[in-house]
Amino acid sequence: MAETAAPAEFRAFLTSGDWVRLALLWLGGFCLRVTLLAVPPVIPAIHASLGLDEKAIGVLTGMPVLLLAAAAIPGSLLIARLGARRALLAALLILGGAGALRGVGPMTGMLYTLTFLMGTGVAFAQPIFPTLVRDWFPSRVGLATAAYSNGLLVGETTPVSLTGPALLPALHGGWAAALAVWSIPVLLAILLFAVFTSHVDEDAGAPPRRWWPDFRDVRLWQVALILAFASAVYFGTNTFLPDYVRAVGLPQAKDPALTLLNAGQLPASLLVLAFPERILRRRWPFVACAVGMGGGLTGMILGPPGLILFWSAGIGFFAGLALILTLTLPPVLASPADVPRYSAGLFTINYAVSFAGPVIGGGAWDLTGRPQAAFVALILGTVVMAALALSVNLRGGPSR
Repeated sequence: MAETAAPAEFRAFLTSGDWVRLALLWLGGFCLRVTLLAVPPVIPAIHASLGLDEKAIGVLTGMPVLLLAAAAIPGSLLIARLGARRALLAALLILGGAGALRGVGPMTGMLYTLTFLMGTGVAFAQPIFPTLVRDWFPSRVGLATAAYSNGLLVGETTPVSLTGPALLPALHGGWAAALAVWSIPVLLAILLFAVFTSHVDEDAGAPPRRWWPDFRDVRLWQVALILAFASAVYFGTNTFLPDYVRAVGLPQAKDPALTLLNAGQLPASLLVLAFPERILRRRWPFVACAVGMGGGLTGMILGPPGLILFWSAGIGFFAGLALILTLTLPPVLASPADVPRYSAGLFTINYAVSFAGPVIGGGAWDLTGRPQAAFVALILGTVVMAALALSVNLRGGPSR
């Protein structure tokens, strides 16, 4: 079983081609997050430049999340029609090009339009990676998923760690140029995938690959909603933390708080690799994640401001753990041929629901005038997440 095989996978012999494919999976995961998470560190600069209120900022950061839902199924269709490699190259081209041009011109409409296109590219690409994991490493799914997941987490951590303290000063505070810089790795990934991978034709005798998710699968909904509430906490905290620390009189805490929120996820990937047989495909780790995130958010709004950095790291850890635990599920809860459409269904439900987190939180802040109100909405989501985790069955075989 996948949850007991991970340590042995690291000891197994890997060819040079395997290492190249693992590196590509890591880089691909990095690219799926780096342009999204380049926005929170420049939110104050966007405020000053475009005069957006908190709800508008919530839409700006939440729009790509909604697109991850709306365009995930078309991503599955792209795989069925073009193959995983060609679909990925097209998706990365949209992602990298639109991400680089988001700050062109001072118009708010340009920012929103290109953010829309960038989010579409991310959404097209996201279901492709579980497919590549299955195609490239059928006997090492755990190892390949770990590489892809670690790339995701590093892609979330790097822009929030470097943009504020290093990149913005080097660019004289130019938020548009800062956003463009973080598209460079995506353009590099396009080149490397084009050079080091090749298109594989489908077996002529094989039936057409199914691409539409089975939304009648109750377990798919349960798993997706568990991840959705965790994602809402993660994206919502990234959205509101920069202005929250300023509202409570700690503007100097913005960059370290964002860094810890995102870097806090990295130890979670090591925990999964160290104890896979104890935490994968079990309900209690998801319950623990919900309790941990809810506790961290409560501590942030009720505790002393001096502990904001501590709570930020804790929220990041549990949000990252929930993400990694969920990414291991499609290869074991779906048959090999159905991994793309199962993943598309998972991402569709997840991001459709998690989009509401920043929007509802921003609306609550604007309505009440109290920054704490934004986080109360996220806390309520963790309660629902815990209830769902207690009811889902993760030990059965692939859904039919």
